[in-house]
Amino acid sequence: MTVIKKEDFISSIANAFQFISYYHPKDFVDAVYDAWQKETNPSAKNAMGQILVNSRMSAMGHRPLCQDTGSAVVFLDIGMNVQWDSDMSVEDMVNEGVRRAYTNPDNPLRASILLDPIGKRQNTKDNTPAVVHMNVVAGDKLDVICAAKGGGSENKAKFAMLNPSDSIEEWILKTIPQMGAGWCPPGILGIGVGGTPEKAMMLAKRSLMEHIDIHELQAKADSGAELNSVERLRLNMYEKVNELGVGAQGLGGLTTVLDVKVLDFPTHAASKAVAMIPNCAATRHVHFTLDGSGEADMPVPPLSDWPEVEFGSNDVIRVNVNELTKEKLSQFKIGDTLLLSGKILTGRDAAHKRMVDMLDKGEQLPVELKNRFIYYVGPVDAVGDEVVGPAGPTTSTRMDKFTDKILQQGLIGMIGKSERSPATCEVIAKHGAIYLIAVGGAAYLVSKAIKASKTLAFPELGMEAIYEFDIEDMPVTVAVDNQGNSIHRFDKVAERAKDVIAQPVRFVP
Repeated sequence: MTVIKKEDFISSIANAFQFISYYHPKDFVDAVYDAWQKETNPSAKNAMGQILVNSRMSAMGHRPLCQDTGSAVVFLDIGMNVQWDSDMSVEDMVNEGVRRAYTNPDNPLRASILLDPIGKRQNTKDNTPAVVHMNVVAGDKLDVICAAKGGGSENKAKFAMLNPSDSIEEWILKTIPQMGAGWCPPGILGIGVGGTPEKAMMLAKRSLMEHIDIHELQAKADSGAELNSVERLRLNMYEKVNELGVGAQGLGGLTTVLDVKVLDFPTHAASKAVAMIPNCAATRHVHFTLDGSGEADMPVPPLSDWPEVEFGSNDVIRVNVNELTKEKLSQFKIGDTLLLSGKILTGRDAAHKRMVDMLDKGEQLPVELKNRFIYYVGPVDAVGDEVVGPAGPTTSTRMDKFTDKILQQGLIGMIGKSERSPATCEVIAKHGAIYLIAVGGAAYLVSKAIKASKTLAFPELGMEAIYEFDIEDMPVTVAVDNQGNSIHRFDKVAERAKDVIAQPVRFVP
């Protein structure tokens, strides 16, 4: 009989979420490095280079890989012969571990979980409650998986109830262009097939917890070994999704997915439930087992696990944003790599809504927007001598509905991640503004370009307040120029999907 002590379990959960906040799994690092070496698209290669540099910096500095430190997701496989030495429920112990991890003063993690999601949407301040999935299994061990899933990738989850004769492959290939770049590729696709709607979604999420091993499956196929239906689906989708050319950060290129994971479950004769959930460039999960002998050990990976790579090129343009006006923006073309210096504002969902509400009421804004740039970011709290904690971009499409009214106030530039809608590109052109992207998944690297910070407005919004950052050589790419031309062409990806769907599959039943 195994007895799991309360403190061992709570401490293990807390240590696990701290661990994954700054250590990428080695299989992920290896896969991105392999993709980086093969990449021929300069913008995509630069993006993956930043992801790898950021990963190494986070491992060395024990600071978050991404400012969105995620929803806490915990899978528990509890042996039937396990007993608990605790006066708390299992979920309460998990939440206590999450609370300790996210409020750790040495490495505070961003609290993103809101109570009353329909109404007031108030931050719980400690990222609880976690999403806990429990299974009771044979044995006398407790198997635990802790994962931190960012909102950018979670928001791109897709589900469909297909007819039994419908093609899963076709649905996936038609759906990928609809996901845009907000999930921060390159990453992993998790596919769940069968069961009921909620079971399919669970399968998709659980599949993402597995190691990246598509290269092993490719080797098996090349050897002539027989493949089952799940293996064939994985290999076909790995090849065909990458043929779509979404690429790193949606910039095009050879690698969109590093692996495709598939789990299936028996289903009703009339049903074909299919779920798809991506893992982003901040893939974060860890597995451990408790056997009653104490808390889990989190082995520190050697620094040699991270390759030393460079990013950028000799074609970068250094820009002082303090000197920019709308008339000077025509010098920038989509795909240009800029190093920004000067003073920029920050603001994301809550701040934009607050400003638009004020404008609708005829009230004066608390900040002057004329000839300014705004960065869509919600940074992690600073520690030690940091100016801010990791401060990567959030998904810009959520700000699309506010863009016209904000640009009317004289704003000339926006910085975020992922594509803008065609309608928003037209609005950007109408106002002669530009849109730049920073790399999602390179938050700690970006934070090093921020030399000073002060709060200008809405301090009660916490990380969603409006700050002024003093930046030096912040790396960005021009994604929408002042003519409305966009580097993200998901209309072309959707057209390409038709051709890819029509191609015969390599791994046939």
